[in-house]
Amino acid sequence: MRLKAGDTLILATHNQGKLEEIQTLLSPYSLLINSSGNLNIEEPEETEDTFEGNALLKARYTVDKTRHISLADDSGLVVPALDGLPGIYSARWAGPDRDFAIAREKIHTLLGDEPRNAYFVCVLVVAWPDGTSKVFKAESHGTLTWPARGENGFGYDPIFVPLGDTRTYAQMTKSEKFRTSARAKAFKLFENEMLGRV
Repeated sequence: MRLKAGDTLILATHNQGKLEEIQTLLSPYSLLINSSGNLNIEEPEETEDTFEGNALLKARYTVDKTRHISLADDSGLVVPALDGLPGIYSARWAGPDRDFAIAREKIHTLLGDEPRNAYFVCVLVVAWPDGTSKVFKAESHGTLTWPARGENGFGYDPIFVPLGDTRTYAQMTKSEKFRTSARAKAFKLFENEMLGRV
């Protein structure tokens, strides 16, 4: 099952930063893209204990509400020194107002100033109205740094330096970040199988 030009694809997200990144990644394919946020579809409670489980839950929920092909993304920052947290709770650590400065400071308080290994995980699930679904997963490894640096990106980008670079994701342009980000890697897998791009 592949997506083709003119297909409607509903992104299961209310996160504007995530929506803009995904729209940029899918811009070459002439899909009719909308989001659950724009359609005023409430977000389901994320009750699963894995990125894959929550992405699948969101994708299927959005399909049920719209009867269109849905793409859900569940992603987060994994810090081994914090036993994998914030992990699937990455957005919730930012509180009800999604203030990621609070989440970043929480990590800083727990870890101190010493750089620590961390990685982003991104899981994409594309789901069809007939119940079919497909999962794509990727990671981006690096270190955490303080103080936060950069004005671009969103979420934990200002404290994450990917391997092979000295800048945080928030100090990079979108195209620079896309070279190594977990979301871009997961989308490459998605593109190769769902859209035929090599």
